Amino acid sequence: MTRPDSLPSSVPGPQLRRALGVGDAVVVGLGSMVGAGIFAALGPAARAAGPGLLLGLAVAAVVAYCNATSSARLAARYPASGGTYVYGRERLGEFWGYLAGWAFVVGKTASCAAMALTVGAYVWPGQAHAVAVAAVVALTAVNYGGIQKSAWLTRVIVAVVLAVLASVVVVCLGSGASAAGRLAVDGSAGAGGVLQAAGLLFFAFAGYARIATLGEEVRDPARTIPRAIPLALGIALVVYAGVAVAVLSVLGARGLGAAAAPLADAVRAAGVPALVPVVRAGAAVAALGSLLALILGVSRTTLAMARDRHLPGALAVVHPRFQVPHRAELAVGAVVAVLAATVDVRGAIGFSSFGVLAYYAVANASAWTLDPAPWRRAAPAVGLLGCVTLAFALPWVSVAVGTGVLAVGVGAYGVRRWAAAP
Repeated sequence: MTRPDSLPSSVPGPQLRRALGVGDAVVVGLGSMVGAGIFAALGPAARAAGPGLLLGLAVAAVVAYCNATSSARLAARYPASGGTYVYGRERLGEFWGYLAGWAFVVGKTASCAAMALTVGAYVWPGQAHAVAVAAVVALTAVNYGGIQKSAWLTRVIVAVVLAVLASVVVVCLGSGASAAGRLAVDGSAGAGGVLQAAGLLFFAFAGYARIATLGEEVRDPARTIPRAIPLALGIALVVYAGVAVAVLSVLGARGLGAAAAPLADAVRAAGVPALVPVVRAGAAVAALGSLLALILGVSRTTLAMARDRHLPGALAVVHPRFQVPHRAELAVGAVVAVLAATVDVRGAIGFSSFGVLAYYAVANASAWTLDPAPWRRAAPAVGLLGCVTLAFALPWVSVAVGTGVLAVGVGAYGVRRWAAAP
């Protein structure tokens, strides 16, 4: 059994610097969760669930809580870079760890490009691709300089975004356009609509995985990670619930579902159009925060997979001074920059939510094996069932593309094993 304060025995080579405390880890998680998703996810979720939006949010929160509990226990046991890639490999076998890592790296790389393009669309719509590339280069440079610099920048971003969201809540709830009757929950959209909304909203909660993915850079991981993950998730849930209630009270489920920019439309409907540019700026900053955390997470999972030769071994090198996986970071930054410069992937990443749910399904299955006590297995069981249910409740295009991406990964794994066979 692996000791809580050590890396799994299969992790070779230099280790990353343990520099993050509880506060830093919470900030990294919040930077991933309280990101651009809250500015965009409410509209599609409202279209799916109608007046059942808040119920969908509750379902997503329950599944996220179970996943967070499983991730926290696993990260304390296996405090190495890679998150569920490492947990699946150690608890279930090489294939399941690989599948989780593949789903994460491919899906989140596309998400990185989408977040970069979101920054460009808000900052300079006419030059969105150029701004996106500049954002990727700048944030890759920040990450290259060490995890503490990344945590410092994330702290600033989180403070700005929370201030903007607080302003939206105060303006909406304090306006004459707010009506409590618009918050009534009913099942007119059916269970399928509520579950689809939950699947879409879950994507916005998934950032707490970044804390686990950075497990090799957290001080006293057995204590820090189990505290940081539920704290970050709890704060994000309070923020999301407050924003959802405020926006719904002004726009109603139908208006929210039809809104292209829900938070900006809400403050305009609340009679404060002067706040619209502030909300747009907040969305751009939030997208930067999500992009920063995504690059961190993808590069660490790339490091873990490179250590096991599922990706080129050259990507497993750790910088001797900054103690970061600098080659993995540069490789991820280069791929994301190319995508952001050449392809508009914002409308083609539906499989990302599917991939995230597949990733957490492996995490819950891994946590199930930690302790045979029934009460300790309750959260992993609910989390696993929730992930599978929400994954297949997503729009059929997302399910089809996500399944295809996973199949490509399985095929690549099979070819690699066949080529390595004596």
